[in-house]
Amino acid sequence: MLTEPLIEWSEAAGELAGFVGVFLAAGAVGFRYSALRGRLAPTGSAFEAERRVYGDAAKRAAVLGLVGALVMAARTAMALPGAAARAHTTLGGLVTGNLGAGLQVGCLVLALLGFALAAGRVRAGWMLAAVGVIAGTLRGIAQGQWSRMVNPVHELAAGLWIGTLFVLLVCGLAMVLRDEPVRARRGAIVADMVNAFSPLALVCGLVVVVFGLITAWNHLHRIDALWTTPYGWALIAKLVVVAFVFGLGAWNWRRQRPILGSEEGALALRRSARAELIAAGLVLLITAVLVSLPSPRAPGEGAGPEGPPPAGAPAPPPPGQS
Repeated sequence: MLTEPLIEWSEAAGELAGFVGVFLAAGAVGFRYSALRGRLAPTGSAFEAERRVYGDAAKRAAVLGLVGALVMAARTAMALPGAAARAHTTLGGLVTGNLGAGLQVGCLVLALLGFALAAGRVRAGWMLAAVGVIAGTLRGIAQGQWSRMVNPVHELAAGLWIGTLFVLLVCGLAMVLRDEPVRARRGAIVADMVNAFSPLALVCGLVVVVFGLITAWNHLHRIDALWTTPYGWALIAKLVVVAFVFGLGAWNWRRQRPILGSEEGALALRRSARAELIAAGLVLLITAVLVSLPSPRAPGEGAGPEGPPPAGAPAPPPPGQS
C-alpha cells in the first residue's frame, strides 16, 4: 500500500528560495539604513576615498537586494495562478479584487523599482525599496490579520539581522578590505559600520527569539509533540543550530567588536562572521524542511470526515493571507 510522503521536497526548495529572497532584500535595506546610515551624503567630513567606498558598497548591496526582490517576484508569479483558481477568479481579478494580493504585487513592484534606482546610485530608490520590502512582508496589517502576523514579523526580523550581516560581509567589509586608497583607515571604517549595525542586530535578534517561540508553540500545540513528531524533531534541530548562531553572534559582539579599529581586527571579525553565516544558512535549510512538514494536531483535534490531510502537502493560503 502506497503512503503519502512525509514531505514534498519541491515545496521545501521553494520555501528555501523564498527565505533567500527575503533575506537578500531585507538585508540590503538593513545594511543601507544601519551600517551606511548618514554615510552616503554627497559632502561631509569623510575623505573622498571613504565616500567612494561607501557608495560602491551601497551599489553592490542594491544589486543583491534586486536579486532578492526578483526571487520574491518569481515565487509570487508561481503562486498567484493557483490562488486565483482557488478563488474561482482570473489572475487580474485576484490582483484587483483581493487586497492582500494587490498589496503583494504593488509592494514587489515598488521594491524592484527602488533597488534598480539604488543600483544606479539614485538615493531616493532606497526609500522605495525599504517601503516595498517592509510593507510587502507585513501587508497583513492592512487587512487586520493581526493573528497571522507572527510568521511575517519573525521572518522580517531574521532577514534584517542575518541578511544584513551577510550584506555587511560581502558588500561592506569586502569593499573596504580590498580598497588600497583607504588602507590606513580600513580598521576604522569597518569598526564604524559594525558599530552602526550592532543595535539593529540586537533588537532583531530579540524579536526573532520572541516571535520564534510564539510560532513554535502555535504549531506544536502540546509539549510532547517536541519529541514525538517529525515536526518536533526538526524544530529541535533548528533550535540547536539557532543557539549556535546566537553564541557566535554574542562572541562577535562581546569579543570581536571591541577590538575593531585595525585591519587585523577587521579580518578576525570577517572570519567569525563567516562562521555565523554558515550556521545561519543551515538554519534556513532546516526551516525550509520544517515549514513543509505537517504540524502536530492540537489535543482533541480529529482527522475530520474525510480523514487527515495529506502529510507534507498543506493547502497554501492565497497571497496576502499568510
